[in-house]
Amino acid sequence: MARLYAGRMQDGRAIPNAASQETSLPAWIYADPEFFAAERDRIFRKAWQIACHVSELPAPGDYRTLDFLGESLVVLRDGTGELRAFHNVCRHRAARLLDGSAGQCRNRITCPYHGWTYALDGRLVGVPQREAFPRLDLQAHGLVPAAIEIYRGFIFVRIEGSGPSVAEMMAPYDAEFALYRTEAMQPLGRLTLRERAVNWKNVGDNYSDALHIRVAHPGLTRLFGEGYGVENQGYVDKMWGALVAQASNNPSERAYQHLLPPVEHLSPERGRLWCYFKLWPNMAFDLYPDQVDFMHWIPISPTRTLIREIAYALPDERREMRICRYLNWRINRRVSQEDRALIERVQQGMGSSSYAVGPLGTGEVSLRAFADRLREAIPEAVALRAPAPGWSACA
Repeated sequence: MARLYAGRMQDGRAIPNAASQETSLPAWIYADPEFFAAERDRIFRKAWQIACHVSELPAPGDYRTLDFLGESLVVLRDGTGELRAFHNVCRHRAARLLDGSAGQCRNRITCPYHGWTYALDGRLVGVPQREAFPRLDLQAHGLVPAAIEIYRGFIFVRIEGSGPSVAEMMAPYDAEFALYRTEAMQPLGRLTLRERAVNWKNVGDNYSDALHIRVAHPGLTRLFGEGYGVENQGYVDKMWGALVAQASNNPSERAYQHLLPPVEHLSPERGRLWCYFKLWPNMAFDLYPDQVDFMHWIPISPTRTLIREIAYALPDERREMRICRYLNWRINRRVSQEDRALIERVQQGMGSSSYAVGPLGTGEVSLRAFADRLREAIPEAVALRAPAPGWSACA
C-alpha cells in the first residue's frame, strides 16, 4: 500500500495528505488550469526546447520559428554564418515579425506593421519617419535574444533563466549518442504536427513507460521479444530494445528485420538496436540504425498537447536502407496510433472522482524520476487533491 504523509510548505501553509515516492503524480495536475500556469512559469520558461537541425538553416537569412506557450521564437543564420535566436516580436508595437514555420528573410527582417527593420544579428537598423522618435536609442531596441544551444547538430532555445545545458543533461549518454553522427544528418521527410486531447505529462509518461510495451504494442513485442529495458540518469530516461532473430509474422516487421543493412559506423549489436532518450521536461530522441527522430510535445492547454516530430538520416542510397526507412515509418505509425488511444484513455480516467494516485512499481524508474523532478519544481504536486484557488500566487 502506498504510504501517505502530511506535507507543509516553506511558508507554513499546510497541504493535503500526499502520496510518497511510491505513487504516481496526482490526477488533478493533469487538468488543472492553475497548475498548468505554474508549469509554464516554473518549468517551461526555463526549459530547453528543440527547434530544428542545423542542416535546415544552410544559408544566411534562413529561419525557423517556434511558437511555445504564448511566445514566438525564431532561430536564424546571420550574415557571418552564426546561428542566433530571438523573440519573434517587433520592439515598436509587438507585431509578429516572421510568419510561417520556416522561410528566408534575405539580409534584413522588416516588420510588416510599421516597417521597422533589423539586421540578422538583431540590431535595429531602420526606422521609418525617424525624426518622429527624437530620443530613440537604436542600440537599446534591437531584437530581444533568446538562449540558444547546439547539441550534436540539433538547435535548442530557452526563453529565460539558467540551469543545466542540453549537453550537461545528456552527458551520461553523450558517447552513445555521438555514435549516430547526427551532426551530418539531413531531414528525412517533413515536420509533422499532431494534436492530442491530453495533458503534456501523459505524453511523456507514456513515452517512458516500459510496462505497457508487452500489453499494448504487439508489434514492438514481436520485434524485441522480452528484451525491452529502461533506466534513468538525472535529466534523461533511456529505453531500448534489440531486434530479435525470430521473424515476425507481420509483413512490414519481418521485412525490416530481414532487409536492415549494416551501418558502417555502428557496431553489429547497435546496428540491430532501437534506442530512445527522453529529456526533461518534454522532448525525446528515437535512435534507430536507419534514422533518428525527435519528438517534441508542446503544451497548449491543461488538456491539449501538440506533438512535433521529424526524422533525419545520413545519405545512404542503398535500396535496402531506403526500404527500411519506409518500413520504420509504417511500423511506428501503428505504434503512434496505439499510444494515442492509450493516453486518451488515461486522460479520461484521470477525471474520475475515484482516482487520485496510483502505485508505482520498483521498475518504473523513469516515472519515479520525472515525478520527483516535477514535485521539486512545484511542491504542490504532492497534494492528492487541488489546493484552494490562488495557491500558486502564494508560492
